[in-house]
Amino acid sequence: MTERRAILSGSTFEEQIGYARAVVDGDRVHVSGTTGFDYATMTISDDVVEQAEQCLRNIEAALAEADCTFADVVRVRYLLPERADFEPCWPVLRRRFGEVRPAATMQVCGLADPRMKIEIEVDARRAGR
Repeated sequence: MTERRAILSGSTFEEQIGYARAVVDGDRVHVSGTTGFDYATMTISDDVVEQAEQCLRNIEAALAEADCTFADVVRVRYLLPERADFEPCWPVLRRRFGEVRPAATMQVCGLADPRMKIEIEVDARRAGR
């Protein structure tokens, strides 16, 4: 039987909405859309680049709990309310994904909270499973 388990980050959104930060399903890891909130303090920066950095720290923590790293990411989705905010984030994103080169999509759309300027979702595959 395939292993399936939920990974929780402690975000109040997970409890309020009813989802997990990530789900491990066998060798696949699906990380939910992750925003720039610092889940320990439930605060968020006004700066989109700082939010992108925090998104990636949050994702990194979920991947680590799933026994993965950014090197295991095969798909990434970037969601932003403002198209112009994407390019300033490129250096941050390149540092994490430049060697890995996952398939990627950027979409302009509304996010759940007006303070959110970027949301990042990834799928990974756990090696050797």
